Amino acid sequence: MASRQSPHFTSLLKTLSALLCVAWLVPALAQSEPVLVDPVAAIDELTSNQLTDIQFTRSVEGYGVATLTFDNNRIVPQIIASQRQLTLTLPDTKLAPDQFFTLNVAEFATPITEIETFSRKGASVLAFNLLEDVLFTHSKQQNQLVLTIKPQASEQAQSASVYSGEPISLDFQDVPVRNVLQIIAQVNGFNLVTTDTVRGNVTVSLNGVPWDQALDMILKIRGLDKRLEGNILLIAPSEELASRETQQLQNRQQVAQLAPLISANLQINYAKAKEVAGILKNTDNSILSPRGSVAVDERTNTVLLRDTQGSIDEARNLISALDIPVKQVLIESRMVTVRDNAGEQLGVRWGFSNNSGDTATSGSIEGADTLSSGIVPSIDNRLNVNLPVTSPAGSIGIQVARLVDGTILDLELSALESENKGEVIASPRITVANQREAYIEQGTEIPYVQSTSSGATSVEFKKAVLSLKVTPHITPDHRIILDLVVTQDTRGDTVNTSTGLAVAIDTQEISTQVLVNNGETIVLGGIFQQTSTDDVSQVPLLGDIPVLGHLFKNTQTVNEKRELLIFVTPKILLDSLAEQ
Repeated sequence: MASRQSPHFTSLLKTLSALLCVAWLVPALAQSEPVLVDPVAAIDELTSNQLTDIQFTRSVEGYGVATLTFDNNRIVPQIIASQRQLTLTLPDTKLAPDQFFTLNVAEFATPITEIETFSRKGASVLAFNLLEDVLFTHSKQQNQLVLTIKPQASEQAQSASVYSGEPISLDFQDVPVRNVLQIIAQVNGFNLVTTDTVRGNVTVSLNGVPWDQALDMILKIRGLDKRLEGNILLIAPSEELASRETQQLQNRQQVAQLAPLISANLQINYAKAKEVAGILKNTDNSILSPRGSVAVDERTNTVLLRDTQGSIDEARNLISALDIPVKQVLIESRMVTVRDNAGEQLGVRWGFSNNSGDTATSGSIEGADTLSSGIVPSIDNRLNVNLPVTSPAGSIGIQVARLVDGTILDLELSALESENKGEVIASPRITVANQREAYIEQGTEIPYVQSTSSGATSVEFKKAVLSLKVTPHITPDHRIILDLVVTQDTRGDTVNTSTGLAVAIDTQEISTQVLVNNGETIVLGGIFQQTSTDDVSQVPLLGDIPVLGHLFKNTQTVNEKRELLIFVTPKILLDSLAEQ
């Protein structure tokens, strides 16, 4: 027979079990050490951030872009801009020891010159030193902060170039958009047309904003767009206007496919008909319809068209804009070659003549014959050393001695010092069309004999010229860009080849591009040559004797300097002057 326990007995057993567990746990807890947690440190650990990377780059527009990377996404930037500094403060953010620096970023050519990093009151600070007043934007992407800094002047210039309307001030609270549009149209003298789909209210508070900018902002927030035809301002939803214009374009294309074809002959006055035809039938941007065709009569410089009336009218308008006289430029040039020659020459002539019995000594055979006959020869026949100066500027001749036994000693010293300065001027003038090359050449053609493999010979020519190539480009502000190439060729050495003699050409060239005002003169230089020549003629051995050797030698020193200067003056010709 199974025994049965009462509910009171079961409850008593549970209570005793709980007491035993408590008695076992209390000693164990008493033996373990307590764990102390600093609540401030725990909060700092949860809210602090670490800056892990700093990158600085330059955008395509020339803006400075700083990209900061953190170890988490708890980023709360505080940015303050002053006149010459932008300060980025990052509260509760730490910097690594190697991240305290001053970085020079001037080479990036942005408004920022330096970036300084430091800590201040538990925050990390990045100071951007600036060249000018700037505008900035920042964005957060996960654990990155991107700061973009751009010049304020460029932003203002861009905004001014887009909107040019008179300033307007608007202040409305929850009013129908139709009423605001009506006010803007009335202020600027426009007639307003809106579709029935233009509805809704707007709140506007603008002060001193160009009216066209204010209109665009209101249209943008309501999904609207505008079309201006004369003084009629049409306002409708953007999608509705786009759909309507697409339908109109399709209708025009259908009409063009069904319109009759007509022919027209368009006379071209100044341009080339072949070039104009190429523009008309350009496959990428042709104004002719798919059914149209174009031909050219080069003899009369005429373009022959066959197309619809609309396409031919467009072709006429295009040709009227393109077929105009091209501006011309008068190129005046002066080519000046400046030479500076200086030469020194020293020579000596002396002789020893003797007549003793049947033995004669003189400077030449003729002189010896004369001596043997007892007659004193001329001075030229009494010279043993004959090294005079060619065309001397001064000379002195001395009969040093005439001895009793018929011995004559003669001496002549001659010297020349010359200096030659001169210039050669060429002044070519040429008229050239805008963006066309003008070529001026001056020089000679050098002949030389050329042999062929069959043994026949022929005379070939090589040019050794001074040439000037000029290509003018007239700018919209009536200044001139000149592409200049100057080449000076001179004859070099003649060399032997397997087929005969060949002439080497020494070449010097200048190539440059300059911007000048109309009628302004530019100077091109730098083609400079300097030649130094020292020639010595002497009696062997005797001329090498120190000091006394000068009595047995002729010395000649020549220094030549030569520089080419080119003066170029471009002048834009007026239409009336060009016609004359």
